[in-house]
Amino acid sequence: MKIIASLPDGLFNLLYIARRIKKDKQLLNAKAQFLCSIVEKQSLPIEEETVENARLQMENLSDLLSGEAVHIGSIEDFTIDGPLGDIPVRLYKPETDNSLLPVLVYYHGGGFIRGSINSHDGLCRRLVQFGGFAVLSVDYHLAPESPFPAAVDDAYAAYDWARLNGQSKGLDTGKVAVGGDSSGGNLAAVVAQDTLRNGTPSPVFQLLLYPTTDANFTAPSHRTFANGFFLTAERMHWYRGHYLPDPDLWNDERASPGLKEDLEGLAPALIITAGFDPLRDEAEDYAKRLKESGVPMGVIRYEGMVHGFMSLSGLLEKGDEAIRTSADTLKTVFSKV
Repeated sequence: MKIIASLPDGLFNLLYIARRIKKDKQLLNAKAQFLCSIVEKQSLPIEEETVENARLQMENLSDLLSGEAVHIGSIEDFTIDGPLGDIPVRLYKPETDNSLLPVLVYYHGGGFIRGSINSHDGLCRRLVQFGGFAVLSVDYHLAPESPFPAAVDDAYAAYDWARLNGQSKGLDTGKVAVGGDSSGGNLAAVVAQDTLRNGTPSPVFQLLLYPTTDANFTAPSHRTFANGFFLTAERMHWYRGHYLPDPDLWNDERASPGLKEDLEGLAPALIITAGFDPLRDEAEDYAKRLKESGVPMGVIRYEGMVHGFMSLSGLLEKGDEAIRTSADTLKTVFSKV
């Protein structure tokens, strides 16, 4: 797979000539189309799926397609206190002159049931390499062993640790941002909202990468891209059943941050979406509402990409481009704080 991933985009375009999928006025990237076909063939039917297999599949896919590990200054694994006990974290730092570093507290994706600091190691390394800031990656508790609100409580605890104790690890506690992809983007959005609810200092920025913002799954893109595009409606419902087993929780603002009515005063944000992602429209709707509420923000849609593309930068060149854009944005924000 790594050899196939290294083949140029032009070759894939030739292989899929006259077979490229067109939907919603856009062409699916040829490499993404190849990936979708492989994943669809290798995935178990949902009635046979297990949490253990889903977790293993994500770790294996990350090993194959997250790209070559890049060298950075230092990496340290340790634990911090959380409401359910210890939370494993991994701190990535660039080469430094020992001055205090701005930090992005990062929450990995995985539908709240899978993913880890290992599955997102490549993405976090690249953020550090491109941006020159630190990243604190958080291994929050997963469902079904620890359903909602365990993940959001861990996420807030990690942000609070960075804000209050980060200096002990060489971090600038006045320059703390939050970010994450997919379910991790959900957690980052909730943390930003929680700071207003709790009356604590807000993060300086939110980096929300194709986040899930509404557990009701009613946005049009959920129907348009329900099947065949890496993340399927069937699997999203399966994830939700583990994380939010009680449907009454779907409308809780800490589960569905996009349902919060008053967004005024939230931290500035960048939201990145993928053109062939079921989560696209709910994320872009949240971006629109943030802007209408006076929150400084930007939104970028990567046409032709599928959900999770930034973790697949070893295959999808646009993933690396989006990571670089994210890092450059954060670098600029940190320089102005």
